[in-house]
Amino acid sequence: MVVLHHLENSRSQRVLWLMEELGVEYEVKRYQRHPKTMLAPDSLKAVHPLGKSPVITDEGKIIAESGAIVEYLVHTYGTPEMQIAADDPRWLDYCYWMHYAEGSVMPMMVMKLVFSQIEKAPIIVRPIAKAISRQVMKTFVQPNIDRHLTYIDNHLAKSEWFVGDSLTGADAQMIFPIEAAAARDQLPQRYPHVYAYMERIHQRPAYQRALQRGGSYNLMG
Repeated sequence: MVVLHHLENSRSQRVLWLMEELGVEYEVKRYQRHPKTMLAPDSLKAVHPLGKSPVITDEGKIIAESGAIVEYLVHTYGTPEMQIAADDPRWLDYCYWMHYAEGSVMPMMVMKLVFSQIEKAPIIVRPIAKAISRQVMKTFVQPNIDRHLTYIDNHLAKSEWFVGDSLTGADAQMIFPIEAAAARDQLPQRYPHVYAYMERIHQRPAYQRALQRGGSYNLMG
């Protein structure tokens, strides 16, 4: 049986959703973030040396990294429709979106979160910290986020899914950065196709079941 080591408000939520979509039999082991630092607990290091989530175990195998987990689950438990082979015309697009999620768009979301925390620096340095943070956000981080969201919105204006005509692992990968953006950007007004895509995902029965299994999910709130 697959065991998901699930950290609250993290990338492991998309793994929960994917397993529900695939009908995988699984167990959830929950971990809570530190209330002040919001970091993962040290107990996760007993599962994987980096102490990160998501991590799954299955038949003696330990698999970390969202993309690797998604690929493993799809190719081990997925339907033929979801198992996109290298000779499939959709493979290049699939490979692109699988890597784009964490390689291009998610770093910008993380930077936005980090710089928002810098503004909470100790009082003695707060004015300088705020000035630096706001300048970086204005000139680099937010323009890049806007560029990415416009790009994603244009893609979803032409397609219901990220690859082909049905749900794939690429959708499992892309939902997390979209939810991260929704927490801090005005999706309905500026990126209606991204917002509509997210709402379609959220209404899926498998997604609702994943929320019930995983517990509270207040991403980057």
